[in-house]
Amino acid sequence: MSHTNGNEKPVWFITGCSSGFGRDLAQYVLELGYGTAVTARNPNEVKDLAAKKGALSLKLDVTDQSEIDAAIKAAEEKFGSIDVLVNNAGIGYFAAIEESEEDQVRRMFEINVFGLSRMIHAVLPRMRKLRKGFIVNFSSIGGLRSFPSVGYYNATKFAVEGLSESLWQEVEPLGIKVMLVEPSGFRTDWAGRSASESKRQIEDYAATAGKWRAKVRALSGKQPGDPIRAAHAIVKAVESPNPPHHLLLGNDAYNGAMLKLEELRKEFVAWETVSRGADFPTEM
Repeated sequence: MSHTNGNEKPVWFITGCSSGFGRDLAQYVLELGYGTAVTARNPNEVKDLAAKKGALSLKLDVTDQSEIDAAIKAAEEKFGSIDVLVNNAGIGYFAAIEESEEDQVRRMFEINVFGLSRMIHAVLPRMRKLRKGFIVNFSSIGGLRSFPSVGYYNATKFAVEGLSESLWQEVEPLGIKVMLVEPSGFRTDWAGRSASESKRQIEDYAATAGKWRAKVRALSGKQPGDPIRAAHAIVKAVESPNPPHHLLLGNDAYNGAMLKLEELRKEFVAWETVSRGADFPTEM
């Protein structure tokens, strides 16, 4: 990819670097020698990354517009501009739909959807001016297919998918790329540290939402996905001459996405006559 700062190496800006994908991705791009804005709500949690050559540690809560503005300004002043924005910051929430607490759901949307949106709004003016840039939005296999116990989390990721698909249609003619990252289970602390759960649990959902929640919690730290390999895959995709719009990460993500495609195809075909029959009759 070409770089907006005029330097040989690109500048990355990554949200949510205190743990998980954000931390491993920041570590890798810094190892590559790329200028990197390493952000976290608590900068003390990224002190080790901040000490590395090329790093700029910034305090950033994606729900705080003043912190977003300050962080983008600092990064652009330090590096000249931003080549790659990675919207990684996000949280999870375990609860059956009926069990879900509205304040917790709204908080998750505020971070996962509106925080991501604010970051996009913050970088686009400069990227549009330069006719260059790359926006990486973290979704999930849960943005393509839903699971019990994480319905509202799935809803945030479905929202990110829809927003991103519109975005790339709008900005790619201007030279700006957009890519969704859709992981399955990886050995991050998402199921432990980053995902809370409802205080209320209804017995009728024990065999569906309850069972799934217990399964995901039990797998924490033992998931098949390797975050370091994921970081390498993301950089490889961003630097590809033809980057994908959807980057599935992990066998479970790939298999699950293909199964969803097949399920949709079968249902669409089964109801094709009814679907097509809903239009006004065509005139002969």
